[in-house]
Amino acid sequence: MSLLTAACAAVDPESVSDSAGMSMGTGAPVPAAGETAAVGTKVRDAADDPEIWADPRDPSRGVIFGTDKQAGLYVYDLAGKDRQFLPEGPLNNVDLRDGFETSGRKQVLVGASDRGRSAMAFFLLDPDTLQTSLWGRVPVKVSEPYGFCMGRSGAETIAVMVGKDGDVQQFTIADQDGKPAATLTRSFAVGSQSEGCVVDDEAGFLYVAEEAKGVWRYGLDPASAEARLHFAPAPSAELKPDVEGLTLLRDNGKTYLLASSQGDSAFAVWRVDGGQSAYVGRFSVMPGAGADAVTGTDGLAALGGQVGAFPEGLVVVQDDSDTDGETTAGARARQNFKLVDWRAIKTALGIH
Repeated sequence: MSLLTAACAAVDPESVSDSAGMSMGTGAPVPAAGETAAVGTKVRDAADDPEIWADPRDPSRGVIFGTDKQAGLYVYDLAGKDRQFLPEGPLNNVDLRDGFETSGRKQVLVGASDRGRSAMAFFLLDPDTLQTSLWGRVPVKVSEPYGFCMGRSGAETIAVMVGKDGDVQQFTIADQDGKPAATLTRSFAVGSQSEGCVVDDEAGFLYVAEEAKGVWRYGLDPASAEARLHFAPAPSAELKPDVEGLTLLRDNGKTYLLASSQGDSAFAVWRVDGGQSAYVGRFSVMPGAGADAVTGTDGLAALGGQVGAFPEGLVVVQDDSDTDGETTAGARARQNFKLVDWRAIKTALGIH
């Protein structure tokens, strides 16, 4: 019996990298501009989702968050070097919102889906010291905490939890006696396994990625209930399942939605501001700056404007198979996050 149990554990799909079945991406080639160290969990599928914060007072200062879904939360500097590790795993997706007031001062509220405790885990990033600490957890009732994103609606801070089976819960988050408190504002079902999500604060939309069927757009207002638009179907020329991470980037008044097309190691881009949407193109991250290409990608994050050494914006993507140097072959046991210059993406896709 113990041998059978061990064999079953060995083939747990959540512990096995997808990269064995993946190849170099099919989108317009864009070179990597850097990378983080591989996550510490060895020989297991571990790195999942990043997020970026740059200090609005001095955008040369900031951090990159990255989840290790077997172990916890990494904090990197804007060049990808380790700053801090919080062993609060297993955490799957991560997001943040600046200017959250707690204990009489404004800090950066960081949230993540906590699969092990069936909860939302919240952290506080001190914008002065760039140190991150656990703030608290809020239990949720979804199939399994999987996708997670945050947003703002007026003065309210919003958190969205996407269950693995596509069941979604939306909350408002507040400080209650120095600890996080969540008020459930709506629940709805996407349809099947879903994960990636992102909130467009300015337009009042919530985008959710249903892995086998593409990207859906919902109104952020709970009064909009389950009304939705099939924004980008899959499989299609733009998206090859699984459809994974979603992120937004604002660049000089324009807003772009980026989605991970895991099935062909590529990223699709749409312009989504002004009440209209327009498909821009697809790109893939190729070797560069001493880093290997991105294959089997999962989560991603983007931030426009100056972000550290990136004058117009930074995109960070999960790489399912990190190898030493710029080689495209080798043991695929490690995972990390690749850094990409937004200017290189704009050049590759002809964005002006």
